[in-house]
Amino acid sequence: MNKTTIYLFLLILATACGVKSTQNSISEGDYDTAIEKATDKLRKNKTNKKSKEYILLLEEAFTKAKERDNRDIKFLVKDANPQKLEQIFNIYKNLNARQEKIRPLLPLKVNNKEVTFAFEDYSDQIVSSKNALAKYLYDNSKALLYTNNKQNARRAHEDLVYLTQLTNQYKDTDKLIEEALFKGTDFIQVYTKNETKMIIPQNLNNALLDFNTYGLDNQWTEYHSSKQKNITYDYAISIAFKQINISPEQVKEREFQVEKEIIDGKIKKLDSRGRVMKDSLGRDILVDNVKVVKALINEVRQFKTVEVIAKIDYINLMNNQIMDTFPINSQFVFENIYAKYKGDKRAIEVSYWPNFRNGPVPFPNNQQMVYDTGEDLKAKLKNIIVKNKITAGAQ
Repeated sequence: MNKTTIYLFLLILATACGVKSTQNSISEGDYDTAIEKATDKLRKNKTNKKSKEYILLLEEAFTKAKERDNRDIKFLVKDANPQKLEQIFNIYKNLNARQEKIRPLLPLKVNNKEVTFAFEDYSDQIVSSKNALAKYLYDNSKALLYTNNKQNARRAHEDLVYLTQLTNQYKDTDKLIEEALFKGTDFIQVYTKNETKMIIPQNLNNALLDFNTYGLDNQWTEYHSSKQKNITYDYAISIAFKQINISPEQVKEREFQVEKEIIDGKIKKLDSRGRVMKDSLGRDILVDNVKVVKALINEVRQFKTVEVIAKIDYINLMNNQIMDTFPINSQFVFENIYAKYKGDKRAIEVSYWPNFRNGPVPFPNNQQMVYDTGEDLKAKLKNIIVKNKITAGAQ
């Protein structure tokens, strides 16, 4: 079988599969998929032998899709449910879009006879159904906002944004969107409490409450570290410092010896009689000169730790009840190591060498140590809030 024959066979097979697939879509009631498949084939070629089958399938799918949509519209109109207005509007748009998909392919002929498609002008129906939908969205959104319910406000916001995409005939839509956004937002007050006997550094307090750096605000949640006028707060997050443990300043000195086998050049290999061994060319045989080197290290270690223990409370301000509690703690370690050595430095691991360049440094004061826990505390606080988001309707 030559290449041309194989190509024709595969082409016929692919065409047959395409026709069968389109027929299956019609049988399953998926008329728009059948129309998509048929128009795609006809756009490529509407005059070849197989185009007749696609044209007839297109006509069948179009007719059945139109009949189904008209039945649906008739039912929805009788139902008179205003919540179904968007469905009616979308059906009319689909009826029109279906025609526009086929129109560029016309005329379509089978056996030299033009196949007709019962196109209609849906512009009036589209405009009227759009206006009816717009009025419903506007009126219903205002009613939802009147309830002062956060979930209703969020639904109103979504509908009002959709309304702006449909029409600009309602002049106060932008104002209503702002109102919906405000009424649908959970406002959360965040504050700290010091229940320890130590002074909490103000810069640590400010860092923990700087929620702009947390990136947690979203469309429906705002965190405020200071109360703002004209806002009723729904929830609060309390960060209570419970305990601060600071170790004494410690200076520990130790002396220890290290040794290591190293290769120190090459030496001539000797036999059992102490004579230099030769290779097959008469040259001296050289081997690694392995030797043990030693060093005595005098090390000084400065050490101080701080542990901050806190508690995070989620509070429902509508009933002043604690919703949830999370423990949180952070530790910061100050450590400085410096050393001197005697002997062969090669006996000491290279990773230890920087300690020989170090020297004694002043210990940080207690407040600085507490402040240094800040980044870790912030990361843990953010992790708690991300995993335990407060949402409207929380108890």
